[in-house]
Amino acid sequence: MLSYPLTSYEPKDRVDIIAANPPFGGVVADGTQANFPSDLRTGDTALLFLILFVHILKSGGRAGIVLPDGVLFGDNKAAKIKEKLLTECNVHTIVRLPQGVFNPYAGVNTNLVFFEKGKPTEEVWYYEMKLPEGVRQYTKGRPITDAEFEPVKEWWGGPARTGRAPSDRAWLVPHALIRARNYNLDFKNPNGAAAAEHKTPAVLVGEIEGKEKEIAALLEQVKASLAN
Repeated sequence: MLSYPLTSYEPKDRVDIIAANPPFGGVVADGTQANFPSDLRTGDTALLFLILFVHILKSGGRAGIVLPDGVLFGDNKAAKIKEKLLTECNVHTIVRLPQGVFNPYAGVNTNLVFFEKGKPTEEVWYYEMKLPEGVRQYTKGRPITDAEFEPVKEWWGGPARTGRAPSDRAWLVPHALIRARNYNLDFKNPNGAAAAEHKTPAVLVGEIEGKEKEIAALLEQVKASLAN
């Protein structure tokens, strides 16, 4: 699909639904990048497929694709491509998959990205899936199961995605914050157990200032003792 110029796709080639796991981490063939607009050319196959999917999706069409973390936090060309995605499509949900879902074939962290073409993104819901209790990693003999997606389905809110609420697994990020971070979509869970261990910069600064005051007070005591 990447071997054809983007301009060669006609209205009859547009589709209503895309469900895909595009290859990532590969090397594109010589000349492939020339099939895309000059300001969006990249050697990242996942990004090239993302451009293609946005292009061939009909207005009102829906997509659900697998993307690695590298696409979420990538900058430069990646940021420009994600800006195009969020401008032309409503990226309504990103499901952060458990670590090692594609073991043993690929060890990179991956995500399910869902979007609809025709309206810009106003906010993105994130949902974090975790390894099941007692499972240290996925293997060929113990892959991810359909049952592990049941909590996501319950939270999803049906076709209209109604009733969603923040939880220890789900959080909402406004488009303004994504734009302020130069379209970095790599938002970690602010509500889970890991967040409890990860203190905000404001909290850390306050703790440091408190420690500095304690140290200053101790130094004064030492000075007073030496003077006596």
